[in-house]
Amino acid sequence: MAPPIAVWSKLEIRAVVGFLFAKGTKCCVIYREMVENYREHAMSMTQVYQWCSWFKDGRTSLQDEPRSGCPNTANNDWNTARVDELIKVDRRVKLKEISLKLDIPKTNVYEIVHDKLGYRKVSARSVPKMLSDEHKRQRVEISQILLHRCQQEGDETLDVGSGGDHRARNKLLEHLITGDETWVTPEHSGDKTRLNDMEAPVLSCHKQVQSPAIGNKGDGHCVLGLTWNDPFRYSAKRRECQC
Repeated sequence: MAPPIAVWSKLEIRAVVGFLFAKGTKCCVIYREMVENYREHAMSMTQVYQWCSWFKDGRTSLQDEPRSGCPNTANNDWNTARVDELIKVDRRVKLKEISLKLDIPKTNVYEIVHDKLGYRKVSARSVPKMLSDEHKRQRVEISQILLHRCQQEGDETLDVGSGGDHRARNKLLEHLITGDETWVTPEHSGDKTRLNDMEAPVLSCHKQVQSPAIGNKGDGHCVLGLTWNDPFRYSAKRRECQC
């Protein structure tokens, strides 16, 4: 068996199909010849039959026929940057408003917002799905600090007070809890309009919870921390966090 052809082009393959069809070769035989010589780059059997039908009808051009409709030029980098800027200015902005301001079809705006920029709606806010580079950098710095502390001072370096002047020595690594942030939006009964603001925290997940005891009307965001008395039982503790 001859080695497969390494260098090929779409027009070349179409020309080979036209040559074999002109010789009177059957379509199924043409397909076998294509697979033998072009392997995974060969036309599918459906395409071979389609081109044989076109050649039979008198087609001579190997180029693709011009398609109707205008080419999609709205989803370029410039429009993506403009859409991102509008969202960062107003997290409550709607796709229709972006479409009118930038003169871009709404379908293209949707593709830019959800597919290219990766935003999603959370309580009427557009928030990125992934952590920002700054959050990743902070994680690396904290991890390096803890690692350096363990290397320099040893594992048993954490002093935990248990009442009075008594200080107990405990292992540092046993008191570290790792995990991803869970962001929540407290629902204030008298300040529900805050839930429609489009703040810009970078989230890994986002949940909406009832928190009637919270009287703070700040940015409305908190991150759940963890406290422990038993290494196998953890309780969620609310801690205010500024984004």
